[in-house]
Amino acid sequence: MDALDFIKNHIQSGRLYWTYHVNMRLKDRHIPRREILSSLETYEIIEEYPEDKYLPSYLVYAKHGKKKFHILTAIDKLDDKIIIITCYEPDSNNWEADGKTRRRK
Repeated sequence: MDALDFIKNHIQSGRLYWTYHVNMRLKDRHIPRREILSSLETYEIIEEYPEDKYLPSYLVYAKHGKKKFHILTAIDKLDDKIIIITCYEPDSNNWEADGKTRRRK
């Protein structure tokens, strides 16, 4: 199973963990959990960090209505879950209009 399928399957089945960080940020960023969960069909992995500090992580692009956002997830195969680390709307200073491509500095 590839990373995107793993992420989608684990969200659908509820095998996910929301970090303290994402819980604090979602409220400030006006991104309800239901938008993250209901936008599953739009998920695309736009960056991969296989050697991240603790677990392999993936930056996922998603869209809910006209809102674009990124979800940073980590895959924990040992405990058979994904971890939602953070979620934010891409900043136009750092991301192209498509919300998927980093701007070159």
